[in-house]
Formats: sequence, structure tokens, C-alpha cells
Amino acid sequence: MKKSIFILFISIFSLGFSQIPTGYYDGTDGLTGYALKSKLAQIITNGAKDMGYGSGTGGLWLGYKTTDIDKYYENDGTIIDMYSENPAANTPGISNDPYEFKWGQVSAGGNQCGSYSGEGSCYNREHSIPKTYFGGINAVPMSHDIHFVVPTDGYTNSKRGDYPYGEVSTPTWTSKNGTKVGPSKVPGYSGSVFEPVNEFKGDFARMALYFVTRYEDNLISFSQYQTASSPLDGSKNRGLQLWYLNLMLKWSEQDPVSQKEIDRNNAAYTFQGNRNPFIDHPEWIEAIWGKSPLAVNDASFSKNLTIAPNPVKGNIINITGDKDLKQFKKAFIYNMVGQSVQTIENPFQNGNTIILNNLPKGVYILKTGELNTKFIVE
Repeated sequence: MKKSIFILFISIFSLGFSQIPTGYYDGTDGLTGYALKSKLAQIITNGAKDMGYGSGTGGLWLGYKTTDIDKYYENDGTIIDMYSENPAANTPGISNDPYEFKWGQVSAGGNQCGSYSGEGSCYNREHSIPKTYFGGINAVPMSHDIHFVVPTDGYTNSKRGDYPYGEVSTPTWTSKNGTKVGPSKVPGYSGSVFEPVNEFKGDFARMALYFVTRYEDNLISFSQYQTASSPLDGSKNRGLQLWYLNLMLKWSEQDPVSQKEIDRNNAAYTFQGNRNPFIDHPEWIEAIWGKSPLAVNDASFSKNLTIAPNPVKGNIINITGDKDLKQFKKAFIYNMVGQSVQTIENPFQNGNTIILNNLPKGVYILKTGELNTKFIVE
């Protein structure tokens, strides 16, 4: 059995990648805890527009034309469905997704639902916080909010139902990309949960934290809709059940902000007029809610990626893994305050050796594709 690798992910990507309007977050300096959360709620509520749920190709359907187009995996202009996307690198010109969706209505050659008979039939609109827990489709603007309502395979969406996100012990159903349904193995909750693949867990976590921030003033009124499976806790401040909050904090730490998320946030701002602050400033998650105890000593996110020597005593490291590393086009190195300190293009084309850029002594995270691990520079 391989030794567990301790993963201590901080939500990553420096602010330089985001296109944050000047002055957008004025008034947040010096704030922490729920005071910061309340200030962010005020900021992201001001200017937010209800663009509608959509009929034809309007509302959210229209928004997805700019927020959820694949420029990252197959890079083929299809809809990114986080319930079916295979995030592993592709052979150029060949998709390894189980199926793909074209934007638009069927009458125009697209794959917008419609009805579905199984996976791959069509894409619909998925409330990542199930709408039953905040009043249903007529609860606006929540049910129309593109920051947490995303395009997904209709059939897989139906398999999720109203289950909260979680981590599955023994799957009762598995989608074609590895998304799972089954009983929870997360401490504090034993019901059925829906587990997306690792590549998108942080995305969904930051959507949940956005929801309880953007709708802070509505959370108490949602109490009437809560059942044992609801991720919401009925409070204005914390917002989420403790087991769910700990899981979302864990996922946000382990799966850093991606370029896809940054671009989606910018497109959603253009479409809807507000932003997800936890994509722009992932460090605010810990500033408000603290760290998740679930993130410590958790080896489940590491995918058998190993660095040697570790600790590193020079500028050269050797990378090994249980996959062909040549498939990965970029590798990223981050420090433990979430800053990107080095990006390596085509890192494994001529072997598995990476030359570091004279990094200061400290702890770092290497991420390539869905693989990641921690290393120390001495």
C-alpha cells in the first residue's frame, strides 16, 4: 500500500488572473469573519440583474453561450458539463469525453433539453444548491442565478435529484465520467449524496459559499423548506450545515481556482452584473469560515504523483506518477499562501524532470492536470 500523501491545499491563483473592476471590493479591507461575509453580500447584490430562467435560447440558456463553452479540455466550443467532462488531457483532435453537447436548441443543431432517455441525450439547468431548499423555481432571483446554476447532462441531473454534494462510500450509480451517487462517508451525514469528479469539486464548493453569501439576508426565510438532507442550516451567518461547510472548505482547499472558473466568473459578471468573490479572492474563504478539519491528512485527492527528492535541496525535481505524464501540457507550482510561483509549459515532453526557478525555502504544491502533491524546498 502506498504511503498517504498529506494534502494541505490553499485555494490558489493570484488575483492578477481575474478581471476585477477597479473598486469593486472597496470597503473590505481589515474585515474578517461574518463582517466580511456581510460586506461581500452587499457588494455582490448591488448591480446584480435577474436575467431570467429562460425559454427558447434566452435567460440562462443564453448565458451558457459565454459562461460554459469548452476552451480548456477538448477546446472545441462545446458546452462544459461538469457531470460528464473527462478532465484528463486529450489526444489532439480526439475527445475522450463520454459524450458532448452543442450549445442551442435541437432545431438549430444544439443539444438543449428537451427530454432525455439516458446519459448524453441533452443538457439542462442544474441548481448546484437544489432549488427545493430555497423555495423552488419561483423563488427569484435565486433560481435564475448563473453563478450557481450550471449546464449539466439532464439524465445525470435527474440521478442527483435533491441529494447534497458529498463523498460516496459505496456507489449505487456511477456516470460515464465517474460522478457517483451513494451513501455518504463524510462525518456528520449518512444519507445519500452526489459526488462529482475531483476536477470540479472546488468549483461547486465556491458556488455553495457564493450562495450563502449572496443570499445571506434570505437564508433564515429558507428554513421552512429544510429537510434532513438540506445543506443549508437556516442561519444568516454560517449558512451551511457544519458537515457540509467542512466538506466545502475541504474541496475549495484541495481543488484550487482554475482558469475555467476565472473566465466563467468574468463572463457571468458581464451577463448578470455581479461576481463570485471566492474566485476573485479565494483567501477570503478561510478569513470568513476558517479551515476545514477534513482537509488535514486526507490522501484521497492525491493521484499517485510523487516528487523526488522531497525535500528538494537544489533546483531539479523528478516527477513520477501512475499515468503517462506527457499528456499534460502545463504544470503549476504554488506557494502556501496561494500564489502561483511558476508555470511550466509542456513539462514532460523530454522526460520527467522539472527545473525550479530558484524557489525560496518553504512548502509548495505541484499541480498538473488532475494530479497534485506537496513538496518542500530546503
